[in-house]
Amino acid sequence: MESKTKTFCLGQIVATPNALDRLDPQDVHHALARHASCDWGDCSKEDADENEFALDRRLRLFSSYRDRNNTKFWIITEADRSSTTLLLPEDY
Repeated sequence: MESKTKTFCLGQIVATPNALDRLDPQDVHHALARHASCDWGDCSKEDADENEFALDRRLRLFSSYRDRNNTKFWIITEADRSSTTLLLPEDY
């Protein structure tokens, strides 16, 4: 039996200037791939459950990760899947 991996479209990818300045590009690329394949990273169980609920209902999706320097960052995909934003918590 073939297993199907859940994925979704990220739309246009944008990032805050602060995130671009502070995060390693390889870590960002890896986290975006994880986010698009429904690996929500370090978010709480409640946020992960909300993402699973939101996935097929076309609601906002939220993930949390840390880069190689332990800098926490978030990835948020809009409900209409038109864009995905990469930001640090202080940028919110």
